[in-house]
Amino acid sequence: MEKLFIKKSPKEIRDNPFTLLDDDWMLITAGNKESFNMMTASWGGFGILWNKPVVYIFIRPQRYTLQFTEKHAFFTLTFFEKKYKNILNLCGSKSGKQINKMENIGLTSIETETGNIYFKEARLVMECRKLYSEDIKKSNFIVSTPLSNYPLKDYHKMYIGEITSCMEKSQ
Repeated sequence: MEKLFIKKSPKEIRDNPFTLLDDDWMLITAGNKESFNMMTASWGGFGILWNKPVVYIFIRPQRYTLQFTEKHAFFTLTFFEKKYKNILNLCGSKSGKQINKMENIGLTSIETETGNIYFKEARLVMECRKLYSEDIKKSNFIVSTPLSNYPLKDYHKMYIGEITSCMEKSQ
């Protein structure tokens, strides 16, 4: 069987993190093969915290993916080639509460060695273990400018996850 992905250290990833998030976007996926959901995101970041390689992601309270992220210890981030942008648009505009995304997007789900979900069509995958979460609060804003992103006062929940596995599509 052909090996689709090669495991790498997070430090071996050469992608520009700003391009990954702002231009390429990602799917945040949480759950297991019995039940999972994914959503498109372009807000987040990468870094070192508590001596570990970490990601931080943000999920609004009304997103269906939030309940999966709350319930499970891990989540995955998957990044795709530009030809998959229409799928990312659909996953960002339709809720898994209303439609079965997997029936509508044409991606193939795969399990990691620890039972988390990612997609065969991805070019880069990060499997992350939740370390910390916090609700964004209006009272913690130092400047008011970002509040314009919350006309419904639906402040995100932030998750910090340790990157426990990183895989790139083999060439």
